[in-house]
Amino acid sequence: MFDAAADAVASRGRPLADRLRPRTLDEVLGQDHLLAPGKPLRIAIEADLPRSMIFWGPPGTGKTTLARVLAAHTRAEFITLSAVLAGIKEIREAVERARQIATTGRRAVLFVDEVHRWNRAQQDALLPHVENGTVTLIGATTENPSFELNNALLSRARVYLLRPLTVADLERLIERALTDTERGLGALNIRFAPELRPTLAAMADGDARRLLGLLELAADIAPETADGRLIDEAVLKELAGESWRRFDKGGEAFYDQISALHKAVRGSAPDAALYWLARMLDGGCEPLYIARRVLRMASEDIGLADPRALTLALEALQTYERLGSPEGELAIAQAITYLACAPKSNALYTAFDAAMADARQFGSLPPPLRIRNAPTKLMKQLGYGKGYRYAHDEAGAYAPGERYFPDEMPDRRYYQPSDRGLERRLAEHLAQLRARDREAGEQ
Repeated sequence: MFDAAADAVASRGRPLADRLRPRTLDEVLGQDHLLAPGKPLRIAIEADLPRSMIFWGPPGTGKTTLARVLAAHTRAEFITLSAVLAGIKEIREAVERARQIATTGRRAVLFVDEVHRWNRAQQDALLPHVENGTVTLIGATTENPSFELNNALLSRARVYLLRPLTVADLERLIERALTDTERGLGALNIRFAPELRPTLAAMADGDARRLLGLLELAADIAPETADGRLIDEAVLKELAGESWRRFDKGGEAFYDQISALHKAVRGSAPDAALYWLARMLDGGCEPLYIARRVLRMASEDIGLADPRALTLALEALQTYERLGSPEGELAIAQAITYLACAPKSNALYTAFDAAMADARQFGSLPPPLRIRNAPTKLMKQLGYGKGYRYAHDEAGAYAPGERYFPDEMPDRRYYQPSDRGLERRLAEHLAQLRARDREAGEQ
């Protein structure tokens, strides 16, 4: 007689996430944009028409699972490599095996887990065999393929983006795990109130594998009752210490979040800026890195519209250096909030870029003799400083009509102040000076 409880206990050596790995397309959760009926990927899998492809997405979204499901649907033979462990030697062995498979009239599909770990030489070793059809490549990566894969290899594979699972998806997975007596926890008679399940789903942060790991741990520590094991608020509180948000230092999530923070500041959205600051700090980002980026924001997006922004940003960095965490993080939050609320101008940033472009274009043009220093008798004899007009000796400390660009270069107007903040006053002042230039030119 089959004893479901005894079988469940006997299989506990395998992680729940491995036991519950989807075996069919219909069991895959959260990727309807790829796998719903009529979607190109589903059609290709069901029609047994695999092409080289890259599955890109966060951990626990089903990249390896999709490869295994594809393997179950296709008549091709699957060869699996881990980019962490496999080098050029293993690549050559896999290609040779693929050639042998081809002699039988079958196709070979090479699945490479964590394909972003391969260096350029390893990718180049595989490229010609993907090009000539010896192998069909299916890669899985958590990193942006456009940064991690050779362009030649990437151009021969279609990239499919897998999304983090929603809380609703994860709640469905909890239900599946609790009711499946063959592969899940159904034989353990676990009680887990529906209203508490979103809390566990939120802890998983869109990661199915992580959710099942948390659920398995919850089942292990859940107290026994007369009606079975009970996952209650106390158990979830114990698990809360195991929770973390997705933040890969130096990886895709890192740059996505610092970009979101910068754009929220630029967009004058202090609440969103504080949220992304909190997300980065919560994920383990080095606060000094954020503080340095805040200095950049002060110059790039505010500039002379409010020069106090740069001062406040610098003071926030120095405050953190003196206080450390967590007290110093408040100073960074203060600077970010001020920058988000301050008037915005990229006039200085644009002007500097334009000046740099001209510096590269015009080469090493010398300063006019009249604005060079003449500390020696010889330099004076050569005309250094001759004809220089000392601005402080003229009305309003300004020498109308004087040029400071190289004589061989036309005048430029790099800096165009905005009509916001202090720049409005600077624009008015510059307009007055330029009017005096025009008057001097007419005389």
